[in-house]
Amino acid sequence: MMRQELIKMICEKSFKYSDKPVFKLASGALSSFYVNCKPTTLHPRGMYLVGHLVFEAIKDVVPDGVGGLTFGADPIAVATSFASELNHMPVKAFSIRKTQKDHGIVNWVEGDMASGERVVIIEDVVTTGGSTIKAIDRARSTGLDVVKVVTLIDRQEGGMENIKNYVNDVVSIITRDDLMTMITS
Repeated sequence: MMRQELIKMICEKSFKYSDKPVFKLASGALSSFYVNCKPTTLHPRGMYLVGHLVFEAIKDVVPDGVGGLTFGADPIAVATSFASELNHMPVKAFSIRKTQKDHGIVNWVEGDMASGERVVIIEDVVTTGGSTIKAIDRARSTGLDVVKVVTLIDRQEGGMENIKNYVNDVVSIITRDDLMTMITS
């Protein structure tokens, strides 16, 4: 029920489709569809749905933290952490920088995390998996134990398979097919 509501919301607020490949992706390639999760993940109801669905997807591994590359993963991490507290299984949120800061304590990971803690890396949209793999590498470089990866949307372009070369437990909440089914029905 929550998942279907989230798919509908993403289709209304975050998903664009064209018969022709007109959307330029971060890789430079053109695509027939584009997903910008922020209008959904920063919306009160979207945040509620995302937080609860991601929490359900990670609670089995009992992680200490959840986070990923800023900025796409940040609202998902915060929503998931909040949902975890509501469910009496607190999981801390953290954020991984895209560039290392050059002052103070030089950290890749921001948040109350310590070396050895078990974490789940999250991502808003996976295409090739490159950003997620970067987040996994940076988390591991600070001593975090990456036990699972959860992506909100899998574009079904090979990224999930690429990520499985780094972490065995990789799941998506929604796929491109789910979105296409919703907009064509």
